Amino acid sequence: MTTQTEKIILGIDPGTTIMGFGLIKTYKNQMEFIQLNELQLQKYPDHYLKLRLIFERTIELIDTHHPDEIAIEAPFYGKNVQSMLKLGRAQGVAMAAGLSRQIPITEYSPKKIKMAITGNGNASKEQVARMLQNLLKLKALPKNLDSTDGLAAAVCHFYNSGSIQQEKSYSGWAAFVKQNEKRIHKK
Repeated sequence: MTTQTEKIILGIDPGTTIMGFGLIKTYKNQMEFIQLNELQLQKYPDHYLKLRLIFERTIELIDTHHPDEIAIEAPFYGKNVQSMLKLGRAQGVAMAAGLSRQIPITEYSPKKIKMAITGNGNASKEQVARMLQNLLKLKALPKNLDSTDGLAAAVCHFYNSGSIQQEKSYSGWAAFVKQNEKRIHKK
């Protein structure tokens, strides 16, 4: 059971080839590394099976570690619209898993995550990973850096918790309405 000042944050880098994730525990203004790993999906040819596996793995992480909050990397538009659609579906499935357990979710753009970790919104995956290694005293970095991208989302959320700089938070319709009163047209 966590106290008000102690939190577990699950960070997710959604993908249909590899889903990276990382977990940290925070206490006041300290971070402690819990885990980072990835879900390998490239061997599965069926896109819908991949989505089911993303949902199941996210639920498993939630049920095992009981995160208080989830930080997720937002999909970005590269060169291929189909790739973005697939990433959006992967993100949506991971978000649905968290929402099904009533866990608040905050979405961060890749640039925002890189900026929070390295101070440079255009940093490479390697630069982000090395900075995380220093910050969290990781002994070694994984071969694939998708898991460090997930961990970076969690650390970014820690740095941005309680600030106005958060991008999009989802904890339910009532919270959306309260946060966006000026956008709601009343008759």
